[in-house]
Amino acid sequence: MNTVESTTKTTPFVSTTNFLNEWLGHRRLTRKVIAAFPENELFTYSIGGMRPFAEMVKELIDVSGAGTKGIATDNWENTSGMSEHTLAEDQRKKEALLQLWDESTEEIVKYFNQISEQRLEETVLAFGQYEGQVFSTLLYFKDNEIHHRAQGVVYLRSLGIEPPAFYDRY
Repeated sequence: MNTVESTTKTTPFVSTTNFLNEWLGHRRLTRKVIAAFPENELFTYSIGGMRPFAEMVKELIDVSGAGTKGIATDNWENTSGMSEHTLAEDQRKKEALLQLWDESTEEIVKYFNQISEQRLEETVLAFGQYEGQVFSTLLYFKDNEIHHRAQGVVYLRSLGIEPPAFYDRY
């Protein structure tokens, strides 16, 4: 009997370039949601015991930029304080939060472009705590943003503010 050895090549569902562009579209939309908040409510408004939206945004800032850098460099500097995403007093202004958001987005772009397609299949221990394949970790970063943005949209609607359309990613 003749046996034939076969190999299966994993083909990515989406290119790294297309993934990054999709994520950046979500980042632009989340920025619009941040900008739609009145200054005070961004930092104080809460429903049902959830955190104010600014604290959720700070979590996204803390995780996504530093996480992308960690994946690209295997240097997970931001391993402490991942459970508390607090803003310093000088960051408790909408413009300061938007600046942090933009800096985090720049960090994502810088380090995402250093991640090879082969790296996507590797396993990492993100922030020294969360083990998973790189592609799954990156999807978590994006999914977490969508989740918290949706909470922000609910806040805006409850404040009587029409949020940006969910498909307006430009």
